[in-house]
Amino acid sequence: MKTIVLDAGSLDFDKNEWAGLEALGPCDVRENTKPDAVVEACSGADIALTNKVRFTKEILDQLPDLKLISVLATGYDCVDIKAARERGVTVCNVPAYSTQSTAQHTVALVLELCNRVGLHDDSVQNGDWVSSEHFCYWKQAPVELTGLTVGILGFGTIGRRVGAVLHALGARVIASVRTPKNAPDWEGFEWVSPTDLFDQSDVLSFHCPLTETTQGIVNKENLARMKKTAFIVNAARGGIVNEADLADALDRGVIAGAAVDVVSHEPMPKDCPLLGAKNCIITPHIAWASLRSRRELLAQTVRNIEAFQKNAPVCVVN
Repeated sequence: MKTIVLDAGSLDFDKNEWAGLEALGPCDVRENTKPDAVVEACSGADIALTNKVRFTKEILDQLPDLKLISVLATGYDCVDIKAARERGVTVCNVPAYSTQSTAQHTVALVLELCNRVGLHDDSVQNGDWVSSEHFCYWKQAPVELTGLTVGILGFGTIGRRVGAVLHALGARVIASVRTPKNAPDWEGFEWVSPTDLFDQSDVLSFHCPLTETTQGIVNKENLARMKKTAFIVNAARGGIVNEADLADALDRGVIAGAAVDVVSHEPMPKDCPLLGAKNCIITPHIAWASLRSRRELLAQTVRNIEAFQKNAPVCVVN
């Protein structure tokens, strides 16, 4: 079976990292593929690997030889699942490969909002401490997590890991999910509604999929429910946030700060409302991207393909 990798550049691997995949058969590893070149690139391929390159109904209609799309990610919204199923194309993903990396980055964003390490390093490097009359100073007083309420929307493996770390730092954790189960035994833990999350949280972190329910849930109305001292953190999906509403809330002091690793359109466009918004920290969708996580992602993808070749596909999402 012939395999093509459409956007290998997103994993930033040396060529030797792809050896396991290449051992399974003919393989064309491409750094990037433009949307208008997907059909030509995949022509004659049995298996396509994609991270963010989209497979629409129109593209799938033109690829009669395609048998498997293995998504180099957990989310698979880049593939028209219904169209793939109708054409007999199997779609696989890689669940839970980046739990630790994403949880760690989320906690880093929370701590950056609370302690503003980068802001103070910039200040010191610019000479502010050298010229200070006092032994210390701060641009923003550190915020202690002890005694604060951390709200988590979406309590899967990543959300639970984030909750465990922040609970260990002294925070009370509350969470909202569609079907509550297996509540942790942390003191003060409580299942609440999404509305209560916005009402009660000092830090509100999102670890949910992008659905009709969560699309734009961070909006003007819900932001107005929050404490003025509250922080928003999003390392899930950019579409969860109405970016214009969040930028406005930050600039007007409706909430104290936000940190996001994802935006609604990536790469970020020049006119993204969050660029330049007050007290907004932005990282370029890197929460998943530790080397360990990327290697696990590729290793599981190889296992997906091996299983498919043996007519026993795994991690099938359609």
